[in-house]
Amino acid sequence: MSHIIVIGAGITGVTSAYELAKLGYQVTVIDRHLFPAMETSFANGGQLSACNAEVWNQKSTVAKGIKWMSHKDAPLLLNPSFNLHKYSWLFEFLSQIKNYEKNTIDTVRLALLARQRLFEIAKDENIDFNLEKRGILHIYHNESDYIVAKNVNDLLVKGQLERFGVTPEQMKQIEPTLAGEYFGGYYTPGDATGDIHKFSVGLAERSKTYGVNYQFGWDVKDVQLNEHMVRVTCLPSDENMSQLSNEELYLEADGIIVCGGVGSYQLAHMLGDRVNVYPVKGYSITVHLKDTKSIANAPWVSLLDERAKIVTSRLGEDRLRVAGTAEFNGYNRDIRADRIQPLINWVNENFDLSTEHVVPWAGLRPMMPNMMPVVKQGRHPRVFYNTGHGHLGWTLSAATASMISQEIAMKVPA
Repeated sequence: MSHIIVIGAGITGVTSAYELAKLGYQVTVIDRHLFPAMETSFANGGQLSACNAEVWNQKSTVAKGIKWMSHKDAPLLLNPSFNLHKYSWLFEFLSQIKNYEKNTIDTVRLALLARQRLFEIAKDENIDFNLEKRGILHIYHNESDYIVAKNVNDLLVKGQLERFGVTPEQMKQIEPTLAGEYFGGYYTPGDATGDIHKFSVGLAERSKTYGVNYQFGWDVKDVQLNEHMVRVTCLPSDENMSQLSNEELYLEADGIIVCGGVGSYQLAHMLGDRVNVYPVKGYSITVHLKDTKSIANAPWVSLLDERAKIVTSRLGEDRLRVAGTAEFNGYNRDIRADRIQPLINWVNENFDLSTEHVVPWAGLRPMMPNMMPVVKQGRHPRVFYNTGHGHLGWTLSAATASMISQEIAMKVPA
């Protein structure tokens, strides 16, 4: 039985491990944290959103980013301080504007495949993760934004997505808690929401029954590659130092997959490849609905507010997840009050519910300049990548895990 090492126990690592185990591989997953899904897969916006598949490589996005640079509460924020990695990434981002339409359509099609596969996995493995199949409603406050959105919608429909325009009256029928004034919206009935952390933890537990071995609390420090084998050396991570301060972990395998999130840039360099992942910080709040009025007035249908660039997901009866913003500020994981407050303000402005019990969070999205995930074999025949999903890791991971597993099955048979 061939042995594959997966680096990273976030949503892409766990789904990849599961698919490989189902194909008959021995699988070991290594993660620096003590539990699965503790970074970007911990508290994202919750949307399984084929409707959000539009890539960001547009001149209008660049123009907005420049305009917003002086506003600390802007949806998109760029720290202008010089960093070679950041500015090389931005240069490549601009070079991909020519591929905007193609990459958007390809992402839609991938998202539709992923949605179907994730639903299958959840059903087969009986995973409870607050799944809500109520669709996603994209809301617009003015005519100019709505007109721009029509061109985007035409692209998404070209990718075979079922999505259509709705009037303000229809919007409030779809989600009765909407209280504001809107010009119109677009509704995607097939999209869904769910708790990415609960799904990842649940699938990790289920994958153990197929033989997947998880090694938590280890940092990959060295990888040696040869024609026949991969040798990985790990040292205790900061979270594990108190228990294993002088120990090392050695593993040998027939292949390795990098699913390391924003750490994939450094891991790829170690393996002789260039995977230009850059960390783009996103923020979220989880509003705990503690009273009857808040439970009744929080939306169940997932929303995406175009003007504020904010999304919502209802996670069971007593939680509302609200997320947004993109911040280019390196590997900084600080939770900034001036970035959290606009999310709280947005909830207070749009819904009659209490924001007394709010838990803030920030995570780093692993983004490629073309906004497309990296799902491929590396230069070495025993190295593979499933990373760089950006803001769509939750949406795309079930498809990319299946794709990379099938490629490994062809190159390194079980």
